[in-house]
Amino acid sequence: MPITKLEQMFDVLKSKERKRLVAAYANDSHTIDAVSKAIDLGIVEGTLVGDKEVIKKICREEGINEDKFRIVHEPDDSKATSKAIHIINQGDGDILMKGLVSTDKYMRCILNKETGLMDQGAILTHITVMENPNYHKLLIIGDVAIIPLPDLKQKIVITNYLIKTAQALDIKQPKVALLAASEQMSASMPACVDAAILCKMADRGQIKGGILDGPLALDLAIDQESCQIKGIKSPVAGDADCILFPNIEAANTLYKANTKLAGGEQGAIVTGARKPCVLSSRGDSVKTKLYSIALAALMA
Repeated sequence: MPITKLEQMFDVLKSKERKRLVAAYANDSHTIDAVSKAIDLGIVEGTLVGDKEVIKKICREEGINEDKFRIVHEPDDSKATSKAIHIINQGDGDILMKGLVSTDKYMRCILNKETGLMDQGAILTHITVMENPNYHKLLIIGDVAIIPLPDLKQKIVITNYLIKTAQALDIKQPKVALLAASEQMSASMPACVDAAILCKMADRGQIKGGILDGPLALDLAIDQESCQIKGIKSPVAGDADCILFPNIEAANTLYKANTKLAGGEQGAIVTGARKPCVLSSRGDSVKTKLYSIALAALMA
């Protein structure tokens, strides 16, 4: 059965082998609390890389048993991130997680050609799974955090990871909406042209595993009433599982509006590296980070 609520990931993961998570510069309570809860749920084993005394102090303040973690001391944020990646590259980790380190330093360590987590030619992208109280199922979107203005090649990569993430949630044939400002084809709008190309690629088997349609405006991607009013008939319109966004501004706005305005929940990971990477904002809640860990564990 498809996973329709983020909490359902926990039940699925309980029947699977625990994944080994390594948190980079885990010097904040949100990261430590999220990893602690994931351990308690039986999802992961946890290694925290950071300032040992700071981590222990946070554990005492939060009432968390520090013995449940493996703690690796490294007080510098960049060095802690590099050390976390080294642990994974040695074969002792399945998931990388961002702690208090800034996103640019975290990404720089992942992308390092000599010591990072990248294979030659790979493209990183950020995939989010959203649960919104006003939508009837989970919504998988990209890219909200890494690729500012994806070209056609990058859109193909993002689309394939949207499909792969949906399938990890047991959505067998995910419906992918290719977002634009309008459903009308316009040669002057790159999002429309790319959407048409992507749809034809799917028709010819060059993109597999999902049902694609676009260009579609957001209302037509997720709202059946809008489809009826505008006379749009499509297996995707009004019932999308996934949305490919044309730029980072549009995607990031929905990502933040989902929690800050709509009271939604979400989990997010970076795909394209050798192992899934949790890239939550430092301001994200413990619950968001916990859902991100669960999503990474499903994808690992």
